[in-house]
Amino acid sequence: MNATDRTPADLLRSALAADPGRPLVTFYDDATGERVELSVATFANWVAKTANLLQGDLGAGPGDRVSVLLPAHWQTAVWLLACSSVGVVADVGGDPSGADVVVSGPESLEAARACGGERVALALRPLGGRFPQTPAGFVDYAVEVPGQGDRFVAFSPVDPGEPALVVGGVELTGAQVVERALAEGDAGARVLSGLPYDSWEGLSVGLYAPLASGGSVVLCRNLAELSEESLAKRVESERVTVSRL
Repeated sequence: MNATDRTPADLLRSALAADPGRPLVTFYDDATGERVELSVATFANWVAKTANLLQGDLGAGPGDRVSVLLPAHWQTAVWLLACSSVGVVADVGGDPSGADVVVSGPESLEAARACGGERVALALRPLGGRFPQTPAGFVDYAVEVPGQGDRFVAFSPVDPGEPALVVGGVELTGAQVVERALAEGDAGARVLSGLPYDSWEGLSVGLYAPLASGGSVVLCRNLAELSEESLAKRVESERVTVSRL
């Protein structure tokens, strides 16, 4: 990171400038057998496309609130950084009825219908696949995002002193997210996380701290499906240096 980095989006820009080819997020879903590895450059491209969707097509801007009803997943990580890029508040697990935009996985669609604003559905299928049929009242993220631009420029500057993230009932500014992430990260660590994204600890271990410290994360969903022997093999094959289960 650079001394001028004040938001999570700044951290991503610095990581991209320093080493775009290094792994950033490696995702496993042990219920489906999915494995996806995203370099800093690939992750940043997804973030840019998603930020363009959020700002352009969905009309979100600084101060707006996005209810994020998604599990620990690589696409969730993309949405969190896209929210930071635009300057909207990412309310993880937040009440969709008070949100301007809701982003939902397949298991929370009914709750997401309480949002009176824009609704985005993510199938969370391997390789970012689409829903077989788009849920009524939603746009399918996998349909909408590929055509978005690969470069993102915010319409308005993002203020690091404004609220950026709400998780576990705690509201944090962009600057506070960066400060905490820097304090909690191990430089260059390869972190395996089986923690959900419903707390600051899960988000820090599973995204923000590795991003801030020049590390990477092996993000595991449905880790209970994995035997101890298979987990040990994953730790070895992925060259994990820190495990948080």
